[in-house]
Amino acid sequence: MTIAVIDYGMGNLHSVAKALEHVTHEHVVVTRDPRRIHGASRLVLPGQGAIRDCMGELERTELRGLVQEQLDKQSKPLLGICVGQQMLFDRSEENGGIACLGFMPGEVHRFPGDMRDDQGHRLKVPHMGWNLVRQHHEHPLWEGIDDQEHFYFVHSYYVEAAEDAQVFGTTDYGRVTAHVATGRDATFAVQFHPEKSSRAGLRLLENFVRWMP
Repeated sequence: MTIAVIDYGMGNLHSVAKALEHVTHEHVVVTRDPRRIHGASRLVLPGQGAIRDCMGELERTELRGLVQEQLDKQSKPLLGICVGQQMLFDRSEENGGIACLGFMPGEVHRFPGDMRDDQGHRLKVPHMGWNLVRQHHEHPLWEGIDDQEHFYFVHSYYVEAAEDAQVFGTTDYGRVTAHVATGRDATFAVQFHPEKSSRAGLRLLENFVRWMP
């Protein structure tokens, strides 16, 4: 059994791999080899940086078709992380508007630059640090994780999913409610970084390894 972290050149690949190795005895590999990705029992789609660069590198490494095929088939569990979540939706307004993979309906928006907290202090963009996540719907990946647990974020853009049934977790930042955990069928994706989110993040990764959708 192998978990493949898809290496298209964008993402915190080795930190994710190390966190997965911490919670499982399965073989974890960081790879862009189509044969190894096809042969893996589970896939992780990371992402970090600008969406245009992530989508561009997915094309350049000739992995977009493979990822799209896996999303279409839903034959094995796939976990998207950070921009790896954003890429699963229709479109991002970053970089003047970028078409994404369209696996789930919805769009990715930038946090407004003029948000303030309850005390009137201006909120920074990117949204960086620990924030609580409300479990919007039940999901096997929430097993053993308290509702309103804190996870670690670094992002300037957030997902707004079109279908409520595909929203599994939300976070408030200023006047925005971001859909930070989303999923469909055998795919689950999070905006936060589970590999940087201490006990709760490791439990989510452990749940992913055990998940049998």
